[in-house]
Amino acid sequence: MEEVVEMESESNDGGGGARSFKLYDKLELQEFHHKFVIKSLQSPTRGFSISRLDGNIEPLDADSCSSRPSKISTIYGVVGTIRLLAGTYIIVITSQKEVGHFLGFPVFRVMSMKFLSCNEALKQSNSQEKKDEAYFLSLLKTVESTPGLYYSYETDVTLNLQRRWKLAEGWAAKPIWKQADPRFVWNKNLLDELIEHKLDEFIIPIIQGNILLCLKSLYKCCNLYFCVVCGFLSFQTAQLKLKESPVTLTLISRRCTRRLGTRMWRRGANLEGDVANFIETEQLVETNGLSSSFMQIRGSIPLLWEQIVDLSYKPQLKIINHEQTSEVVERHFHDLTQRYGDTIALDLCDKKGPEGQLSAAYASEMEKLADVRYISFDFHNVCGNSNFDNLQVLFDQISEEFEKQGYFLMDAEGKILVEQKGIIRSNCIDCLDRTNVTQSYLAQKSLNLQLQKIGVLDSSDCISTFGEDYVKFKTCWAEQGDELSLEYAGTHALKGDLVRYGKQTLGGLIKDGMSALSRYYLNNFHDGIRQDAMDLVSGRYTINRNGPSPFQLNGFESLSYLPVASALLVGGLTLTSFTFQQAGRHAQQFMSSVLWAGVAAGVMAVVKANGRQFCSRPRLCGLL
Repeated sequence: MEEVVEMESESNDGGGGARSFKLYDKLELQEFHHKFVIKSLQSPTRGFSISRLDGNIEPLDADSCSSRPSKISTIYGVVGTIRLLAGTYIIVITSQKEVGHFLGFPVFRVMSMKFLSCNEALKQSNSQEKKDEAYFLSLLKTVESTPGLYYSYETDVTLNLQRRWKLAEGWAAKPIWKQADPRFVWNKNLLDELIEHKLDEFIIPIIQGNILLCLKSLYKCCNLYFCVVCGFLSFQTAQLKLKESPVTLTLISRRCTRRLGTRMWRRGANLEGDVANFIETEQLVETNGLSSSFMQIRGSIPLLWEQIVDLSYKPQLKIINHEQTSEVVERHFHDLTQRYGDTIALDLCDKKGPEGQLSAAYASEMEKLADVRYISFDFHNVCGNSNFDNLQVLFDQISEEFEKQGYFLMDAEGKILVEQKGIIRSNCIDCLDRTNVTQSYLAQKSLNLQLQKIGVLDSSDCISTFGEDYVKFKTCWAEQGDELSLEYAGTHALKGDLVRYGKQTLGGLIKDGMSALSRYYLNNFHDGIRQDAMDLVSGRYTINRNGPSPFQLNGFESLSYLPVASALLVGGLTLTSFTFQQAGRHAQQFMSSVLWAGVAAGVMAVVKANGRQFCSRPRLCGLL
């Protein structure tokens, strides 16, 4: 896929040409004995077939409809194709949901996908290849339930407003996959065969992240503003009397695919400077023909480090000493500066313990970069669990540069009035909970400036003075934090109450406790498989039929040994307790109690010593 950055110019027509490209939005899937046929319902002569024998793709011809299919169904797009050991599989969207509009174009969320087998080679495979294919297929089943996938048939959603409005003239007339920023195309690796066969009208670039579309209608009466906001991931309008200015607020978060992964199996950076959980978040405001955008980014600390699960609640954090560490940090921030301008790096990590050691190593490397401002802010120490307003201490340190960086603003004719000249990069350890609280605070500060500039708010007004509206704004950010956390950690975000209410509540504490336990379980016993699924679908792992099986294991097999170890441990503790209760009646019972206590202690020691082996771990790719 082409790099969009190479095609940029200073033209301000936003890629506007005589027309914009549109994908086919409703397709018919016809199933025959030897092939699948996919064609547009709007243009029945446009489509293609894919052989169920060898996966070969052919353009639609008259013979494709010469016989009756065994089954006909409606699908909503083709995600792409992937080749495994036995052959090709094609991925289709079987259901979707319209969640609103982005710059006037409908946006959809993928609700379900399905992999269709297009091969017969599995029949000739040996037993190990059949086992491997079965595991690969289980990974594809995991991919089918990937959360937070969005797309549009009529516009590219991977580009932020400022970037897309500086593209070359006529850019919007190109196929949408050519418009897209490849960093944020979740299915980039799956589109190769469709691109090769020039099936442009069927190629859908999909982003993973979050899109919140909230229609606000603000009107003024007796110097009071009232606001109606749509629910999370829905879009609706309200007929209001005395309406003055309808305002659409949109939050879009785009997850980068260059170091895609799960919370514990993708930490830090790789040697190219790409970091885990890198997300670009855009807050877009539209009213009266004016469009304004404020950008922020988050990403893991750009050092080489790991935190391998080992059944402990907080696995040991290890900084990897590498001769290229400084170059990795430099590459990362050079890329940010080239794309976004002046960069402020906010480090929200603790300053004590292993987290503090990692933060100190980060600070040491940042001293070598003269063109990036690094700020270390101990979020837990300053804000605790209830002092959300203490983020003002952080804002005071960056307020001058924050206002200089500004935001993007253009008028109804596409004329750029203001440009955002820089970016704030925030991180904590996971770049989820503390990061989302901080980004929502900065977004609120920018929203005040955006609405004041546009004229919706007076210069003395701010969003926080309009009680119910402020709560709804914060709820949008809290919901976004939950969505991003689900994608990386598998649970809702912690500290959501700080975003919603500015303080911790009892209900929030209970929810955070349940999420923390769920993270522990998923990180230790599920995320290895999820990581393999991501590495497979993203192309980081390449199938090699002539190579050794990646699933021939050495040592413990977690799925087999953990239940046995758990049964022995629970049984040992139960029998120890039972025999200890009987020990006073007979000396033999006392010896049995000691024996079973020894068995339980031995099992615990074995499990603790081999904690990493008992955890679910990825089989396909290494950590870097």
